[in-house]
Amino acid sequence: MKIQVSSEEKYTVLRPEAEKLDSSVSPLLKAEVVMLNGKGVKNILIDLCDVKYIDSSGLSAILVANRLCKSMEGVMVLSGLNDNVKKLIAISQLESILTIVPTAGEGVEFIIMDDIEKNISE
Repeated sequence: MKIQVSSEEKYTVLRPEAEKLDSSVSPLLKAEVVMLNGKGVKNILIDLCDVKYIDSSGLSAILVANRLCKSMEGVMVLSGLNDNVKKLIAISQLESILTIVPTAGEGVEFIIMDDIEKNISE
């Protein structure tokens, strides 16, 4: 399994290239997020456009990413969720905790607007 990583000035996009975000893939995603956090990356977009199924270990990796971004006063955004993944997040009652947008482009816009708003309020 490969995770496509694309770094920009204000954010990094992670796109797992796997149909299942389960216990065989989630540790790689979590390790990538921890490494980026250690490098000072505070805004992460996780694009799940290729993911058809997610289990509790996948949700755990996403929650770690969310927590690490928030601890650095950044934001973690999910995009490209299919119906099955949306249902699991809803059943897990995580939609109020996670920032979810339909497309990666909208995720990038959300991150940029969030950064602008934080800079204005400082």
